Amino acid sequence: MAEVNGCRLPEDVYYWVEKHVWMRLDGDEAVVGMTDPAQKLAGKILYVNPRKPGKAVDKGQSVGTVESAKYVGPVPAPVSGEVVAVNENIRKDGSLVNRDPYGEGWVARIRPTRLAEELAELVTGADAVAAYRDKLVADNIRCDG
Repeated sequence: MAEVNGCRLPEDVYYWVEKHVWMRLDGDEAVVGMTDPAQKLAGKILYVNPRKPGKAVDKGQSVGTVESAKYVGPVPAPVSGEVVAVNENIRKDGSLVNRDPYGEGWVARIRPTRLAEELAELVTGADAVAAYRDKLVADNIRCDG
């Protein structure tokens, strides 16, 4: 796992850096969540309200709403598709996103409908770390301060 400005950035996920969301392919589904920098910017997450399964989303549409003491906003979908599952555990304990954004703090599972074309718009591996480094430095974002 790479670390930039104290922010954890696994290299085995796809990132939509500008929107601070990640996606991991799991069979024919995409597991989606907020990145470590996103949860740090939001602060202590109080509530997460994922969309209901069965809903179609376009890339950029919300798969859930996050509320913290200093932020209320969407978790945008990095790919288009159908929401097939949501993480009920984060409904009960939003701080799971703070503690484990790439694991237990995932938000939704999407069955992508335009994966090939939209995957080309995301970054992964060393390219993702470099792109995130540029964003974190440019926006002066730190996860360790």
